[in-house]
Amino acid sequence: MTHELYRAQGLPVLQNRTFATAEEARASGYADIVLVQDEQSGLIFNQAFDGSKLIYDADYQNEQAHSTQFQKHLGDVEQILARHFSGQRLIEVGCGKGYFLEMLRERGYTITGVDPSYEGDNPDVIKAPFTRQLGLSAEGIVLRHVLEHMADPQAFLSEIAAANQGGKIYIEVPCFDWIVEHHAWFDVFYEHVNYFRLDDLRRLFGTVHETGHLFGGQYLYVVADLASLRAPRTGSALLQMPTGFTASLERAVQIIKDAPDQRAAIWGASSKGVIYSLFLQRAGVAVDHVVDINPAKQGRYLPLSGLRVSSPQEVLDSLPDGANLFVMNSNYLEEIKRMTDERYVYHAVDSASFQ
Repeated sequence: MTHELYRAQGLPVLQNRTFATAEEARASGYADIVLVQDEQSGLIFNQAFDGSKLIYDADYQNEQAHSTQFQKHLGDVEQILARHFSGQRLIEVGCGKGYFLEMLRERGYTITGVDPSYEGDNPDVIKAPFTRQLGLSAEGIVLRHVLEHMADPQAFLSEIAAANQGGKIYIEVPCFDWIVEHHAWFDVFYEHVNYFRLDDLRRLFGTVHETGHLFGGQYLYVVADLASLRAPRTGSALLQMPTGFTASLERAVQIIKDAPDQRAAIWGASSKGVIYSLFLQRAGVAVDHVVDINPAKQGRYLPLSGLRVSSPQEVLDSLPDGANLFVMNSNYLEEIKRMTDERYVYHAVDSASFQ
């Protein structure tokens, strides 16, 4: 039995895949979300998920390390790894473009990476999805922002455990409690089939060494023994979504409509900004720019909306002082204010004041 929490229709199947033309972007794949909680395990997932719709390749761009604020987060993660994996051989499953992997190598870690979207030339990174057939094993596994993409997270962890024959694992995923508390409806995506709370991760393992929250509470993590992996049993009451979970969309629409002569932009063309800009477009309002500091996204187009990604310099050159700037992630708010000389009216859409 499942308990429905939230549903949304027509979301991009891969919100971090960008396109060369607006036409190609608008014609890209879409699917629905029916977010439910399993009454036995307590786990939260998209009941309408179809993994065959997702293909990760070099056009998938989810690198956040261009931000100094995110680099600080990665430093915090490395300190956790140092407490549990110092001197051990590691495998980073889902290493993306390899930024964190190279950072760990520079700090003395021996590490192999696995990811089908990898674009570099490091011979220690395998450009493929992780399977037991790769024949990889190490003393420790790093699994950052991968488990939420797996249709069957327990089976995927079992595959890693069988391949690795023991050892510890570091898992980092978005925190669903943060999404609920901050009414962050724009943080629910099709490619994230699973949504975890800290207790969910704890209940997956018999032996847990450390858990906690990171990145202003938006992420959570666990360090556990792979050999202690087990089927989770529900340990809490069924979750209820808050009233007005999506109300901030109406507020943003009203801000734009109340000032028809005022320009507006969204800062952040990753997952949150993709969903937010698409829903604004469907609500009948437009922004002048969707901005991202990742050069690989600039000049390309976002799925379904077909909106073009601007560089920060383009916005500084064309967006007048006093324009409305919708900031997708308040972790970056001060960094964005510094970059833009505090020229605009800033709306941190995940803050309590915007709900």
